[in-house]
Amino acid sequence: MKIGVIGGGAWGTALAQVAAADGAPVLLWAREAEVVAGINDARENRLFLAGVPLSPAVRATGDLADLAGLDALLVVAPAQHVGAVLRETPAGAALVLCAKGIEAGSGRLVSEVAADAHPGAALAVLSGPTFAHEVAQGLPTAVTLAVEDEALGARLAERLARPGFRPYRSTDVIGAEVGGAVKNVLAIACGVVDGAGLGQNARAALIARGFAEMTRFGLAKGARPETLAGLAGLGDLVLTCSSTSSRNFSLGRGLGEGQSPAALLADRRTVAEGAFTAPVLAETARAMSVEMPIVDAVCALLDGSADVGTVIERLLARPLRAEI
Repeated sequence: MKIGVIGGGAWGTALAQVAAADGAPVLLWAREAEVVAGINDARENRLFLAGVPLSPAVRATGDLADLAGLDALLVVAPAQHVGAVLRETPAGAALVLCAKGIEAGSGRLVSEVAADAHPGAALAVLSGPTFAHEVAQGLPTAVTLAVEDEALGARLAERLARPGFRPYRSTDVIGAEVGGAVKNVLAIACGVVDGAGLGQNARAALIARGFAEMTRFGLAKGARPETLAGLAGLGDLVLTCSSTSSRNFSLGRGLGEGQSPAALLADRRTVAEGAFTAPVLAETARAMSVEMPIVDAVCALLDGSADVGTVIERLLARPLRAEI
């Protein structure tokens, strides 16, 4: 199975490294000319994944047309840009969606965006607790690989599996997507807890209640509860809610320290997807009558309609209720 990667950020580069670990050639598309040159000439993505020597089997290109004829494309462009990039990408390959988010404006999951750009393409979702620098170094990682076509899922899993990279197959594409999208917003909230100095009890409570919000939303969208309780849901939530290596957590910590959303987002070379997902997630949840107070609180901080103290006061003043 011939593999290509769309997206030359840290995660795309790490996945290219995984796919090339057996010596099979992997073609990676990057928008940035310096990334393409760095990978091809110096065997390193110094802009996004500095210090990680890349396999000689990884080659980079700046021309999407070069991806024609490949069997599967790992789509790692930011969620808000997936549609535009795929519309310029040759059709015919299976699309493994690795971006985590919901398209602003339309409210569509990434799989819906991809299906619109490449009608009839086989779709899969790869998601889970994955920091790119650890994956690139071969440290132990497990992910969910969700695809309705079980035969394709088995072929993809066999192609990508490595001693340090273990895909667990699923047929619940919606569940894998919902987990990855919602956890980004909840990670911002956990960062706020850290930045505001609210303590470990508060962070643990927020993770648990955030997981309840993720589950309510996921079930309303047709996800299976076991998917949300697995690697793509709870597993990814725990990772990104507890480490400054998470872009979303770091954004939230800045908010918790009192920095302005505009300044924090303007100063970022990499994308904190949760900032774009939060408003459309909140709007979609309201339309479905799904209660997500933590997500609403993150939206209020991002749009400047409330400060940290006000948001915390509102959450703690909510009516008492049964946990389940």
